[in-house]
Parts: sequence; C-alpha cells; structure tokens
Amino acid sequence: MRALDLDAVKAFVLIADLQSFTRAAEALDSTQSAVSLKVRRLETQLGRRLLERTPRQVRLSVEGAVFLDAARSLVGAHERAVTSFQIEQRRLTIGISQQIVGSELPALLRRMNEHDPQLLIEMRIAGSREVMQAYEEGSLDAAMVLQQENRSSQGETIFTESFAWIGAAHWQPKAGQPLPLSTQGESCSIRTAAVRALDQAGIPWIEVFIGKGAAVVGAAAAAGLAIAVIARRTAPTGTIDVGPTLSLPSLPSQDVVLYSALNDRRSRNALRTLATAFKSLSAA
Repeated sequence: MRALDLDAVKAFVLIADLQSFTRAAEALDSTQSAVSLKVRRLETQLGRRLLERTPRQVRLSVEGAVFLDAARSLVGAHERAVTSFQIEQRRLTIGISQQIVGSELPALLRRMNEHDPQLLIEMRIAGSREVMQAYEEGSLDAAMVLQQENRSSQGETIFTESFAWIGAAHWQPKAGQPLPLSTQGESCSIRTAAVRALDQAGIPWIEVFIGKGAAVVGAAAAAGLAIAVIARRTAPTGTIDVGPTLSLPSLPSQDVVLYSALNDRRSRNALRTLATAFKSLSAA
C-alpha cells in the first residue's frame, strides 16, 4: 500500500472531532466538496468505510472508530516533525467568557495542541466584561465573549448561544417556595436577564448557589439543588431544560464574538480552529 495522504488523514480526524464536513472544511480553509473527496480517496485506499453519512449526521463507522486513534497519532507526529526546527516558541493568549465554557474544555485544549504543538496556548477564563477589559488593555491576543450591550461589534460573530433554565430531570418545585437559582453572580449578563424576566413574570426567586463557569453552576443543577441559568449547550449530563414544564419565561440568545488583531498565519489558523470547534459544539 502506498503512503497515506496526510491531508486526507487530517481531514478525517477533523470530521470525526467536529462531526461535520462543513466545519472541517472551515478549519482547513477548504471546501466541503474537496474535503469529502479526500476522505473518499482515503477510504478507497484503505478499503474501509470510515464514516457513516446521513443528511443530518456524520458519525464514525466501526472501522472508522478503530482507525481514529492511529490517525490522530499520525497527524500529531507529522505536526511535531514539521515544527521540530522552530527554535522560538510562539505564545498565543486567549480570553474566553466563562459563560460559554463547559465540560468540553479539555477536548478543546487537546484540539488546539494537536493543531500546532509548537504554539503555546494560554487561556484565561473569566466573565465577558473582564475578558474584554483585558483584551482592550493589551494583555490578551484574542477574546471570545458574549456580545456586550451598547458595544458596536468589531469582531467576528462565531455563533449564537441560547440559554435555558437547566435542572435535574427528577427536580420538582416545592409548593410556596421561591424558585432556587444557580447563577454566576450579579456581574453575569445572563443572570441579569433571567431575574428580570422572572420579576416581570411575577415569579419569586432566590439565589442559592453562585459560582464561576457553566460547569460549576451546572453542577448545582445536576445535584438537584437549584435551577441553573446557563447555555443549553453546556448543560451537564442528567439535566434538562425545565423552562417549558415550569412555565418559565424564555431567555434571550446572545452572539458569541471573537476579537483579535493578529494577522500572522499561525495565530489566525489557531483561532480558526478554536472558532470552528465552538461552532460544532453549538450545533450539536
């Protein structure tokens, strides 16, 4: 068998990670048809069907799942070889809003490292306002935040984040008691919108848990202690959107915007990989 096409193997790994030919093409700065052709040629060369394709979903076949770890190792080894003579390690500092980061953070960090092993990624997770302040002060190379009110966006809108009232599947309200909330505190714009909506609807509430980050706030919901006000995408396993069942008011969606003035190829490619990963999570 002749040597595998590394570009095709990389495309396969991205499709497996992002579960989308379109997202993989964006990450590779290519077209969906070109990426699809590469993978079909790879499948022909291997004599194996790696992906199961339907109009709505792309998933690994049994043989694709077997091949994925080896493919990921091959791509990683290639990237390390290509960058092995780069003496100066490039540093990229990115701030990300804690409202949009959930349990998928380890997978995101792994994906960024696989993309460019010699690019040192530093991440700062904080509230959107804090992240934007740090970006404007020059201590961050890039910022991914919820769009701030009264701010004209000069960044790139990545996707629209939807928020919900998240609770344990078995949770039931207690008669005569206010709705217990788990939030990220008064500085959180989503918390502000949520309590305003409750007040307008005449629904009594009380904050019983305040934490930083969707994973922490969601943990209180998973434990049955409170209703978390978080992005629907970041809801922990075992929880559901209880809004319809409890007749709670709908929560506004917000755009997630990427800010960066960097123009060098490595940085832009890394940011495109990060943005594409978040897009795929929001579409899941």
